[in-house]
Amino acid sequence: MEKKKKKKKHKKKKKNLVNDLQRSLESDAKFSIMEVIVLVVIAVVFGVIIGYLITYGNSNLSRVRSDTNLGEIVSTYNNIVDNYYEELDEEKLSESAIKGMMSSLEDPYSQFLDKDSTSSFNESVDGEYVGIGVTVEFKDEYNHVISLVKDGPAEKAGIHVGDTILSIDGVSCKNLYAGELSKLVTGKVGSTVRVTILRDGKEDTLLVMRQIIEVEDVSYRLIEQGHHKIGYIHLTIFSSHAFTQFQNALKDLEKQKIDSLIIDVRDNPGGHLAQARNILSLFFDKKTLLFQTESNGKRTKVYSTTSEKRDYPIVILMNQDTASSAEVLVASFQENYKNYHVVGVNSYGKSQVQKSLTLNSGSSIKFSIERWLTPSGKVISEKGLVPDILVEQSPQYYVDRTDENDSQLQKAISIIQKES
Repeated sequence: MEKKKKKKKHKKKKKNLVNDLQRSLESDAKFSIMEVIVLVVIAVVFGVIIGYLITYGNSNLSRVRSDTNLGEIVSTYNNIVDNYYEELDEEKLSESAIKGMMSSLEDPYSQFLDKDSTSSFNESVDGEYVGIGVTVEFKDEYNHVISLVKDGPAEKAGIHVGDTILSIDGVSCKNLYAGELSKLVTGKVGSTVRVTILRDGKEDTLLVMRQIIEVEDVSYRLIEQGHHKIGYIHLTIFSSHAFTQFQNALKDLEKQKIDSLIIDVRDNPGGHLAQARNILSLFFDKKTLLFQTESNGKRTKVYSTTSEKRDYPIVILMNQDTASSAEVLVASFQENYKNYHVVGVNSYGKSQVQKSLTLNSGSSIKFSIERWLTPSGKVISEKGLVPDILVEQSPQYYVDRTDENDSQLQKAISIIQKES
């Protein structure tokens, strides 16, 4: 019944539009036959456009599964706001409703994130943030600079490793932890911040310009053991810059004539699935099925995007916190690469893929839209991937994080030495 009314309304609009043009023609006898034809054509085209917009609008409205349920949500919200006996925080009320919806999905990976959590999440997956480019360590009531982004704003302003940060824009940083310190430093790109530091017993205030800082999600180096030149790449997260950084690292290592490679995805929580696909495509040609995705019973096969191929020995390091896209990478090597080993312990076991939406309040939601499967179609949820060489990490490594104390890394090196 409602659709019939809308169709009638549409026809009426179109008819009225033509009638209006006809009346204007009747009121001015100076129009030529050609002008009349042109005006009629315009009327018809305009009518078609209106019809398309109405139809398009209706198709969008049809995506709302239940007008009744949506109406009840709005009605309940309005009733509470209008009639509750005490003052209400409307933003908190709406956030609570969204949290309830996310909770009802009974999916641990579908959740509501407040503004601060959204900001942190976006920084990690985007691989960049607005800041001054320093890493600090809290000790003895203050934060001390332990590293600087090369050619970053802090380094250019004259801040050194070892400096103690006393205040930011006049606000004391005593007993201020990293998260609180970050809020003081964050601001608009191009704006400046006054950082007061202590160095060799002397105070100095430096003016630092905030810039977009690209996070280094990939670190790499050459490990030389006997006659072996082993490349080592540590990938911390699959951010928007992960592929570019990984590719650059691999190219540099191969220029140094590596004969084998260790890929370290321990403690990697995942990230962009597309970045995992791009990194895998550096090792497999277009015929190779890298992984599959599944949504509402429909499966999609995802293949490599390049003609590149490598065959030197590769050892992958993983642990109990290797998850999501990092597991995609490991699984693809396990089922596709011939000359490989996976060293460590069982991975996390996360096969859900999320979509993230930022809300007007600055908070956000992320919810599962599909799941990924290994190339052969295995689902790893809650089970994780199993290494072919099980090695527990040495307790000493957590006290003193050196290569010598890293039992998993040492095992990877010994495998390469023995088998190549």
